[in-house]
Amino acid sequence: MAGFVDEAQLHARGGDGGAGAVSFRREAHVPRGGPDGGDGAKGGDVWLVADRNVASLLAFRDRPHRRAGDGSHGMGKARHGKAGGDIRVMVPEGTVVRDRDGEVLADLVSAGDAWLAARGGRGGRGNARFLSNRLRAPSFAEQGERGEERWLRLELKLMADVALVGFPNAGKSTFISRVSAAKPKVADYPFTTLEPHLGVVRFHGQELVVADIPGLIEGASEGKGLGHRFLRHIERSRVLLVLLDLTEPGGRSPDEQQRVLLDELGRYRPDLLERPRVVAGSKADVGSAPWEGLRLSAVTGEGVDEVLGRLAVLVERARAELPADEGFVVLRPQEEGVRVEREGDHVFRVIGRPAERAVGVTDLTNAQALAYVHQRLRRLGVDRALARAGAREGDLVHVGGLTFEYQL
Repeated sequence: MAGFVDEAQLHARGGDGGAGAVSFRREAHVPRGGPDGGDGAKGGDVWLVADRNVASLLAFRDRPHRRAGDGSHGMGKARHGKAGGDIRVMVPEGTVVRDRDGEVLADLVSAGDAWLAARGGRGGRGNARFLSNRLRAPSFAEQGERGEERWLRLELKLMADVALVGFPNAGKSTFISRVSAAKPKVADYPFTTLEPHLGVVRFHGQELVVADIPGLIEGASEGKGLGHRFLRHIERSRVLLVLLDLTEPGGRSPDEQQRVLLDELGRYRPDLLERPRVVAGSKADVGSAPWEGLRLSAVTGEGVDEVLGRLAVLVERARAELPADEGFVVLRPQEEGVRVEREGDHVFRVIGRPAERAVGVTDLTNAQALAYVHQRLRRLGVDRALARAGAREGDLVHVGGLTFEYQL
């Protein structure tokens, strides 16, 4: 898994909507042709989609920006624009999406899970849309709406049946290379593994996905030694395999190793201590520390099948108890209403997409357009909201790109 990246930033930008057209029929046999300006088209959306063929967030490290296509403008003869193309941004299964403040927006657990990251802007209406009994020749249209844009934080939590837990150089990488096709780097010094590895183990007709998690150290739950980045990948694992080094590195006995490891897991997330687990002493071929539990040697194969058998039973049981919708969380944005905020003495700002859309006409110097804008804002309740906020006659009011004096 070369180039593994489990944290990244993403800038998602929806496409801009196209502008509506101002046009009138001009035909020899129609002396008083009406408005026929077409509508602008909607901008494309940016979707995040979980894909099991994507292994990490590497694609975002040097290229964090993703933008959907813009909608095209409307034209005369009631010709509408063409919608901007959506883009589907593929992320690994188990990707958690957060805003810049750290709030979880979506949790894409399984392949196919999708979340709308940035909505495309709405297309502007052409002047034909404003035809009414009172307004027979509307000479204005709407601008297209800008697409949403925002920075997001992506975090990957590996999806695995079994997570290997142990101190650095406890034999985890050797074990996973023994039982699967994964080939992590193996060497006789601490922190050989600096990134997680996944391996598929086939045992008596059953497939288990095993994650080799970088070694924990004391204080990992407080973030020491990049502890949080390592511990995060244990959260979704159904079963834990705790490996204790029988060579007693640093004079630390297997019992002491187990105490520290479980303490770190509990401090990080107490429910991890309730997770099914198998505890085994590793390096049985060279270690002689007293240990009455399971013993294995990934080098000679001693005890490996027994450990795999116990893991297979626990994984099968955990899968059977798994709810159908386990873990999938999507928080969908609510439609924003209209609110008023005071920006200073005698200055107010109207906030909300409906109000900003209302002022998004092509020509704010056009008397017809201004009359429409004020009528639309009244219907949205902006006048009442300003009065409740304490606005007085003559105060300045900002709405999108429009500034006007408040009139009672």
